[in-house]
Amino acid sequence: MKRLKERLTVTVDPALIRAGNKAVAAGRAVSLSSWVNLALAERAAKERRLEAMAEAIASYEDLYGAISAEELSAQARADQRDALVVRGKPRLPARKNRRRGAA
Repeated sequence: MKRLKERLTVTVDPALIRAGNKAVAAGRAVSLSSWVNLALAERAAKERRLEAMAEAIASYEDLYGAISAEELSAQARADQRDALVVRGKPRLPARKNRRRGAA
């Protein structure tokens, strides 16, 4: 018969143990083991996404050359300009020759 789970002994920060136990007490996790298992599964998924992103960037750079710092800066500015503000006050667009106190 194949085992579905394996026993693991690890050392964990006390604050993380408290957080896991709090999640169990609040009904957000069945057990501390299931809470830890979910955290490990989420980390594994994140690692897979990062690997896929690195592969995509490498493929892009193979075709078009290395992405320069200038290109990254230009994209960051474009992203900031086009971002939708979902909380806080939107910034006013910059205007040239704007004088203080002018009506």
